[in-house]
Amino acid sequence: MKIGIFGGSFDPPHVGHEAIVNEALKKLDIDKLIIVPTFLSPFKHEFFLPPATRLELLTKLFSKDAKIEVSDYEVKQNRSVYTIETVKHFKKHYSCEKIYLIIGEDNLEKLHLWSEFERLNQMVEFVVATRETQNNHPLLYANFKRLPIDVDVSSTSIKQDLDLNAIPNVIQNDLKTIIQKV
Repeated sequence: MKIGIFGGSFDPPHVGHEAIVNEALKKLDIDKLIIVPTFLSPFKHEFFLPPATRLELLTKLFSKDAKIEVSDYEVKQNRSVYTIETVKHFKKHYSCEKIYLIIGEDNLEKLHLWSEFERLNQMVEFVVATRETQNNHPLLYANFKRLPIDVDVSSTSIKQDLDLNAIPNVIQNDLKTIIQKV
């Protein structure tokens, strides 16, 4: 089985994440795409939305596609989980012949700091979602695939404007309702 793993904070999930998922399904030869929200990123100290809420939002957003699985693996750990742990978990669970690890271009700068990066690099093929409007610095690792995304939105920019209604079309309306209840 060939799988794609798309992990992240998804804090909150937005149209950029949807675009990455849609492009990955179109461009990668995969049987399943697993979306894995973190409990808390090892590089962050807090979250905007609780992990259970982010899991609920992602499930609502992606539950209609049989090729997509939204996993609660990291959220259930109730701690920061290193990507290498998650990859090992799914490699064992699915007996994978190939794993694509989908990351945002913003992760490239600190990728060398990831736990067991060299080993991880041998276990997966990295796929970097690049924003058309970003500076598109040269990929630090030449063997990585690119997944160009034509959406310029980030969770950080959304969190800076706490009035979700002021951000048109970057978060689906049914997700906004859930977020506003938190």
